[in-house]
Amino acid sequence: MSASAVPAPPEAFNFAEHLLGVNVGRAAKAAFIDDVGALTYGSLDERARRLAAALRDSGVKREERVLILMQDCNDWPVTFLGAMLAGVVPVAVNTLMTADDCAYMLEHSRAQAAFVSGALKPVLKAALTKSDHEVHKVIVSRPAQPLEFGEAEFEAFLDRHAPLVRPAPTRADDPAFWLYSSGSTGRPKGTVHSHANPYWTTELYGKAILGLREDDVCLSGAKLFFAYGLGNALTFPLAVGATVLLMADRPTPDAVFKRWTGGVGGVKPSVFYGAPTGFAGMLASPNMPARDEVALRLVSSAGEALPAEIGERFKRHFGLDIVDGIGSTEMLHIFISNRPDRVRYGTTGWPVPGYEIELRGEEGGPVPDGEPGDLYIHGPSAAMMYWGNRAKTRETFQGHWTKSGDKYIRNSDGSLTYAGRTDDMLKVSGVYVSPFEVEATIVQHPAVLEAAVIGAPDADGLTKTKAFVVLKPGEHADEAELKTFVKDRLAPYKYPRAIEFVAELPKTATGKIQRFRLRELERSRA
Repeated sequence: MSASAVPAPPEAFNFAEHLLGVNVGRAAKAAFIDDVGALTYGSLDERARRLAAALRDSGVKREERVLILMQDCNDWPVTFLGAMLAGVVPVAVNTLMTADDCAYMLEHSRAQAAFVSGALKPVLKAALTKSDHEVHKVIVSRPAQPLEFGEAEFEAFLDRHAPLVRPAPTRADDPAFWLYSSGSTGRPKGTVHSHANPYWTTELYGKAILGLREDDVCLSGAKLFFAYGLGNALTFPLAVGATVLLMADRPTPDAVFKRWTGGVGGVKPSVFYGAPTGFAGMLASPNMPARDEVALRLVSSAGEALPAEIGERFKRHFGLDIVDGIGSTEMLHIFISNRPDRVRYGTTGWPVPGYEIELRGEEGGPVPDGEPGDLYIHGPSAAMMYWGNRAKTRETFQGHWTKSGDKYIRNSDGSLTYAGRTDDMLKVSGVYVSPFEVEATIVQHPAVLEAAVIGAPDADGLTKTKAFVVLKPGEHADEAELKTFVKDRLAPYKYPRAIEFVAELPKTATGKIQRFRLRELERSRA
């Protein structure tokens, strides 16, 4: 399905109203089930409209921002959709961030109100103390402690207002919400998305590629504040009238397994969205459930490239492929993907219809198949800008094209293989080496849980590959063994010249390996 085959949203368009509108006949059906209880589609509609009215009456104006620092729970979609109904712009932020980062985001977004989970209020309180920006209203969801002066309890905030009947007269190209791009270095970038953007990702990926259904129960390891999690657990399932399981706690293997086997809400998910790091942890867990204990029909992965070995092991156990794809905060969701009925492990799959892909060389021209090139995407869900960052906006959003910062290789069958981040690629003996290719080979060793590869200077100052390796609990492997293992599977110049065994790898909140932290470590030792 191409973008031209999908009817564009009308010029006058409010995405929250659109989602609620497609579910008017499902008032009694559960839309969300969290650790406390269920929220029906009818209640979601009413509560989102009450929140929209409450924001208006509290003085928050159209296109002003409100911060959402909330754990995944039923109040999260109420807040997100309610803000958009009012024409207010929700800014979804990472629940694991520091008070310093939170203070930065408050100032950068100029948020007029903040919605916060009771458990996260200490972070917000510390951020407000550090920040020069004044937030006029703090609304606390499920407070853990008595409210303080100036705070409002979430239920009381809603109950004082009748539901908003008519949404703000927004347009498809109006700002709808922000997500902060995690980035590997520097301050997070406020990525502005329009009301039309989640419509396009829902139509082109959630429906056309994943084939989500009304009878699905969806569970996402990625949280709602991530672009990946937002599609997984809100926009995609609500667009087809499905049910979503939400969990406030971390998606540890045991927490996921508990939900897979119906331990929360009495229902088993049919769709699970995870990330490679999470799948590796599950496969290493002694508590992994048997195939007949789960009801999964579809499993998705994104966040970083999926090693073939992980996908193959998962399929052997559950009889299901993991459908790997790549998306980004800037494009909102996935634009290259395998298919539920067509998986080629070791690749990210094929361009999602509706998106064009180009691989460009150092001079900007196309690269031939088999050679790494910089990945550019042309598609209808690209963000509008980075707020207050014109230089980065111009660098990333180049006319119709979005520069991803990734390197990819096109294969003869049109599939694409991840070759690392642009700033992670290594040039060894004059030849480019993909860290991911070496990592994906190392993790095929039965004793290895995870690996990260960087370039490190040797005694002559020449760049050589170095691997940091995490072994599975109770397993053993030495440096010589792993070097031989890689040499037997890759070109000789690609094997790691040094291997360091570590207890864990540095990662972002999304589970992506932070190779720049390892590079910093090496520089500090020099």
